[in-house]
Amino acid sequence: MQWSYLSHAIRKYSNHVNGFHVGIVGAGPAGFYCAQQLLKKIPGCQIDIYEKLPVPFGLVRYGVAPDHPEVKNVMNTFSKTASNENVRFIGNVSLGCDISLAQLKHSYNAVVLAYGADEDKKLSIPGENLSNVVSATKFIGWYNGLPADKNIKVDLDVEHAVIVGQGNVALDVARILLTPVDELRVGTVNKTDITEYSLETLTQSKVKKITLIGRRGPLQVAFTIKEFREMLKLPGVSTCFFKEQINDIDKIICDLPRPQKRLVQLMYDASQKTEVQDKLFNLLFLRTPISILGTKKIEGIELAVNHLEGEKAVVTDEKYTLKCEIAFRSIGYRSIQADPDVPFDKISSTVPQSIGVYSVGWLSSGPVGVILSTMSNAFQAASLIGQHFDKGLLNERKPGYNYISKVLEDKGIIIVDWNGWTRIDKIEVERGIKHGKPREKIVDVDEMLKIGGILDYT
Repeated sequence: MQWSYLSHAIRKYSNHVNGFHVGIVGAGPAGFYCAQQLLKKIPGCQIDIYEKLPVPFGLVRYGVAPDHPEVKNVMNTFSKTASNENVRFIGNVSLGCDISLAQLKHSYNAVVLAYGADEDKKLSIPGENLSNVVSATKFIGWYNGLPADKNIKVDLDVEHAVIVGQGNVALDVARILLTPVDELRVGTVNKTDITEYSLETLTQSKVKKITLIGRRGPLQVAFTIKEFREMLKLPGVSTCFFKEQINDIDKIICDLPRPQKRLVQLMYDASQKTEVQDKLFNLLFLRTPISILGTKKIEGIELAVNHLEGEKAVVTDEKYTLKCEIAFRSIGYRSIQADPDVPFDKISSTVPQSIGVYSVGWLSSGPVGVILSTMSNAFQAASLIGQHFDKGLLNERKPGYNYISKVLEDKGIIIVDWNGWTRIDKIEVERGIKHGKPREKIVDVDEMLKIGGILDYT
């Protein structure tokens, strides 16, 4: 036992002396939480965090609704991690383009894939490519200032919008469309960081009715009580249901698990209110879109009526058309195989854990859950890396960033380090002050690189 303990101690000391290098791909919540835990599990390890954008924070910056500023406070924690002397941020470097997985495996004892799931799932029905059929993911990126989505076309000179999907993302889209623009501009508690160009478009919006479509029933909705309660509090908005879809639900509420019971009770209570407001938020259950109608632009959506067999939605032969002028698809996210060598499971859109190459966040679990579940997943992966480290499975000497820096230098890649990000951050905050906002995000990558980019690879 004494020799086992001594050899274990020597191995850990040896790794510290030689340098234990971790390369993390993705500077979102999963990547930062994993780094945070690794600093505790393996003291003295060197962590390099790569991000395809010039700026960090991933979905916290570009996915969290601008009227939820309290959720973005976690960026302060991530900034402390990035400021650790053993952590290096390398922005504007893309896996599969600027660097390869093979190069990362050559350089690092452990490679952590944390690049998330930012592709949206398609409806795969006729008419999906018509004008004003919009990805909810891209719409959120548009109003949050994601460079790739800044130019998407959204015509809000319409009265009726349909959202296909009944998760929290769908509610985010509905809430942004139905919230008075002045509240988005100044916020009810904290000012929002919604982009100025999206505010200009939302100011001109004529949307008065939103229909949220789900394949299954009210007991199977994916949204949570907090987000639904926010919808009920929107000024000037009535929340409506088809009575036959929810009338008898009160008879089974008492038998439901507590979290579901509270949500279903809230839906039932909302369905009993009869006050009519200027705007309408309508929840429609047991419907499957089968085609989108129109010539160049969407004019309506053809729906099939479903019935439930257990928890499964079964499509019937009954069909009808719902007229609308814009539709958002919000049926989930999927990950991609960023590099040909990534051991990607195309069915689950995930990457399994292996010795030396790990996955965290949605790339590991699939695109489900909130930031807390991402944190738990990232901590588990860090623990696994720590176990492999303790067992001596990752003790080969590696060059770390010294090798990757030469790859980037040879390609002339402009990178953004943490100091570069702080320069970008400073300018965004200064521009935000002029608009009475926390920040006005820079949406042009070239401008980001002019402000924060460097060609110094040391």
